[in-house]
Amino acid sequence: MRPYELSLTAAAREIRARRLSPVELVDSVLERAREVASLGAYVTLTADRARRSALAAERDVAHGRLRGPLHGVPMGLKDLIDVAGTATTASSRVRAGHRAPADSTVAARLTAAGAVLAGKTHTHEFAYGLTTPQTRNARDRGRVAGGSSGGSAVAVAAGAATFALGTDTGGSIRVPAALNGVVGLKPTYGLVPRHGVTSLSWSLDHVGPITRTVEDATTVLAALVGHDPRDPASRPAPAPDRRPATDPDDLSGLRVGVPTTYYFDHVDPEVADAVRRAVDRLALRGARLVDVEIPMARYVQAVQWGLMVPEATAYHERTLRTAAGLYEDDVRVLLEAGELMSAGDHLRAQRARTLMRREWARMLRQVDVVVAPTVPLTAVPAGQTSVSWPDGTVESVSDAYVRLSAPANITGVPALTVPAGTDRAGLPIGLQVLGRPFDEATVVRVGLAHERGSA
Repeated sequence: MRPYELSLTAAAREIRARRLSPVELVDSVLERAREVASLGAYVTLTADRARRSALAAERDVAHGRLRGPLHGVPMGLKDLIDVAGTATTASSRVRAGHRAPADSTVAARLTAAGAVLAGKTHTHEFAYGLTTPQTRNARDRGRVAGGSSGGSAVAVAAGAATFALGTDTGGSIRVPAALNGVVGLKPTYGLVPRHGVTSLSWSLDHVGPITRTVEDATTVLAALVGHDPRDPASRPAPAPDRRPATDPDDLSGLRVGVPTTYYFDHVDPEVADAVRRAVDRLALRGARLVDVEIPMARYVQAVQWGLMVPEATAYHERTLRTAAGLYEDDVRVLLEAGELMSAGDHLRAQRARTLMRREWARMLRQVDVVVAPTVPLTAVPAGQTSVSWPDGTVESVSDAYVRLSAPANITGVPALTVPAGTDRAGLPIGLQVLGRPFDEATVVRVGLAHERGSA
């Protein structure tokens, strides 16, 4: 196995044992990034910076100054995340010539943990889309990568980053992770600070890891959490769970909610079957399956758009007036549409979200997690704009991909996607695990059990 193929956990173990140097790992990942450059995962590679950081990490390791599991490990950062002295382009001509004056909180924390920046990854322009058109799917170049963190997901799936960060406003970590067959974790709203991260919708935005394994995701998350007063939504990290470790394959007593509404409606049969098989395997590990109705499901799309659209337009108000021609047409139209929404529309969406959060909290008192498909269909061909369902319903590709992920953004609950096999075309299917606010531990526990049972 070549170094770029190692998971974060495996790479950290090899570095700690002095069987692999950070320089070897970083060089392997950079070379791999060049080999798969046609996938379009990166806006830019920071190769010189990465090699300097790898050399410094190698010296630290040689002198017994290992900072932890991220020390010397190469990462990709979605190009909404500020790194001092580098461009934050948001994959947009609007940001031409931009240079970040300081590190974002998450970049600073990862650097302090010893992680090495391999480069900045592509996003759908300003994260306002679900396909990332600049980037090709790692499994099939003729298919969409998913978005908006498509570059981050493809970089990890292709071996061009050992881990990456994305942002998630309506599914933008989980959608591309699912479509490329990797792990994506959207933490609880407020758990990971967003200072220095370009916003799409401040009340829905999250930052989180994209990795190859669930254990990798928890390792990265541990380096990111903690209060930052510069983000008004930031919350302290919960106290670590001090209970004795249990058998990770034993889910005895865990109540797993299986939706009877919404999450299996208008879902490709291959996706639904793969997820139901995964749920059955959880039951074999002792989980108790409980049918649940998803509350207020018919309001999800209206609330998501009612919050996101006016907040995005407010963020772009100045440049929309002075440089509208620099935006791609699809994003410009959405931003202009936001100017037509009234304050009343936004307030109604906020009120509906309050009710939805309350009803989800009630549902999550009945179960410990909810499991469901991450996306209703696998990666569609690039350029496909709509999906036709057997009952005659026609849905845009973006609406289809966001439909099953948006509830976790509206309610703020943590959500994890893990690979759940492939369809007949060999395209990845994602299983989504949703839990109570700040109970990432239980979400991860279920994800680990699924991952180990599928290996």
